[in-house]
Amino acid sequence: MNKIILLTISLFSIQLFGKNYYTSLTNYSLTQSIDSIEYFLKASKNKKDVKQNRIQYLEKAFIFSSEIKSDSQKAKYFSSIAYQFYQLGDTIKFLQINSKAEKIAYKVRDTFLIADIHWSYADYYNKKQAFNKSYTHYNQAYKYFSNLNKLYESARMLFAMSYLKGRYRDYMGSEILVIKAIEIFKELKNYKRLHISYNHLAQLQMDIKEYDKAIFYYNKALLYFNKIDYKEKNDQYIAIYNNIGNVYLEKRDFTKALQYYKEELNNKKLKISQYARVIDNRAYCKLLMCDTTNIKHDFYKALYIRDSLHNKAGIVSSKIRLSDYYKYIKDTLTSFKFAKEANILAKEIKNGGDYLTTLQQLANLDTKNSKQYLDRYIEFNDSLISEERRMQNKFTRIEFETDEYIEETERLSQQRIWIIVTSIGGVLILSLLYFLRVQKVKNEKLSIEAEHQKANEEVYILTLQQQAKLEEERIKERNRISEELHDGILGKLFGTRFGLGFLPLKGDDTTLEKHQELLNELQDIEKEIRDVSHKLSDNFNSSNINFTSIIKQLLEDKGLIGKFTHSIHFSPEISWKELNEITKANIYRIIQEALQNIIKHAKATHVSLDFSLKNTDQLIIKIQDNGVGFDVKKGKKGIGIKNIKSRIEKLKGSLNIESEINIGTTLHINTPYIKKDGN
Repeated sequence: MNKIILLTISLFSIQLFGKNYYTSLTNYSLTQSIDSIEYFLKASKNKKDVKQNRIQYLEKAFIFSSEIKSDSQKAKYFSSIAYQFYQLGDTIKFLQINSKAEKIAYKVRDTFLIADIHWSYADYYNKKQAFNKSYTHYNQAYKYFSNLNKLYESARMLFAMSYLKGRYRDYMGSEILVIKAIEIFKELKNYKRLHISYNHLAQLQMDIKEYDKAIFYYNKALLYFNKIDYKEKNDQYIAIYNNIGNVYLEKRDFTKALQYYKEELNNKKLKISQYARVIDNRAYCKLLMCDTTNIKHDFYKALYIRDSLHNKAGIVSSKIRLSDYYKYIKDTLTSFKFAKEANILAKEIKNGGDYLTTLQQLANLDTKNSKQYLDRYIEFNDSLISEERRMQNKFTRIEFETDEYIEETERLSQQRIWIIVTSIGGVLILSLLYFLRVQKVKNEKLSIEAEHQKANEEVYILTLQQQAKLEEERIKERNRISEELHDGILGKLFGTRFGLGFLPLKGDDTTLEKHQELLNELQDIEKEIRDVSHKLSDNFNSSNINFTSIIKQLLEDKGLIGKFTHSIHFSPEISWKELNEITKANIYRIIQEALQNIIKHAKATHVSLDFSLKNTDQLIIKIQDNGVGFDVKKGKKGIGIKNIKSRIEKLKGSLNIESEINIGTTLHINTPYIKKDGN
């Protein structure tokens, strides 16, 4: 009892002596006790104290905890101390002490503590952006909490995994997990977590452009926010009004968007960083309404705040929108300056979405280098999709990894003699599986290449369409098709997959894996349809690029690579503006392939291109080089010539190749001259 009184006196002395407290406390010999550990842990959480003192309190708590004889209690306090070190930013101490806690917890088989330790690891790796490791630990924690019927903790893990899946655009998987979490939080009547979960669910709907559903779920989040206890609510910042404003912004209902941004700005708990975000959104909304009143001031104010807070992601967003603003007022130089700065910073902080946006801006602003930006856009977008799919696959493998599988793997690793005896049979089976796999990969590769080629052509067609003003009826037709795909077919396909995902299937692992593969294929189909729908609904109005300049730029680029001079002639009779876009896209790819062949094989010093018109309905293209040539009769027809022939056949044209050794090669291409109106 006397020790507790002395401890209380010491606590009071903190208020009186400040920094001198810790020195006097270290001179005072405390006995090993739970009270002293609890005291130091509590002192380390005092946010009013300096960080160094709080770390010293934790070190004291660790010393006392190390002397506890009970392994179960020792592991418990190690885990708490480790997490507090993590909260204070000392990740080295966190990893060291959490590892000690983990070893003891597994030794004493304290399931709840094991789960809690995995939770700490998950938060740590999440902050480090090692998301696959973070997901692994959240999944492990969920298994243990679920087995213990710890509903609240299980739901927290489900939400965390859902958030990570949403980050990598696995919208279906993320939605399933957060709905499971919501069901548990409803059972527990945890309004705070329901508010957070519905907010996340609404964001998922917004990402897939289901705006009405997004608004519905944001309103649900708002409903549960109003049910939160006053003390808890006071510590919460609600950004739902801003989020709903963003939904209406996407729906192009700018008046309603402004109303919700105004509602958000009336929030008394609005922090300075959040204030910057809202005024930036409001200014951008006004810009889309063609109302420039005070928006320049708001854009620069948001940028200034974000810069003062070193909020790099926010700075990128501000500069993107300032670029749009200056483009609107026709100050192209300033617009390009902000787009370029945003592009560099987005790449630095690895913000993929904003990096793609800035590439689009630069392509529209810098007509001379537009093709380079578009090529970079396609390349980066493909790599981004590949990375997202890779992470999605990792998450799926983690989910289906069971304890029995781990035990079986360990057992097999110890039985190497048995593996050697059965290796011959295993090799034969693996060879067969490998052969089947290779065939499957080849087929998939061909399919992917075809899709990639198709996507490239579509992007190129859109680029060429910047030359002409889109016809109103054509836009309406594209939008109608987009709506049919998105609202009709995609909705039905989504509903079907959603229903299949919740079917309580039973069976062996092979059946369940096949079921999951089919669900994943349906999801990929949805994404492809959604991409097609989005591309159809994107209307370009870009008159800064013409076909002849693109061909000239291509020839110049290849000339630098192949080190050859070049000449080009366009017959004035040809109206490129009237020529069918698909024809132009294929002509571009044919010339690109021919020049690539010249670089690889011809060793030419000069290349000429000639475009002429025959009988007003036949387009004649002549590609000539002075390279080494080849024997047309004996020469092998490589993939390049095959690709060229394939495209010419697609255009219902003809190809004639003339070549002589040491003289050069000439390609004569004849294609129908088809105008946009089909004549």
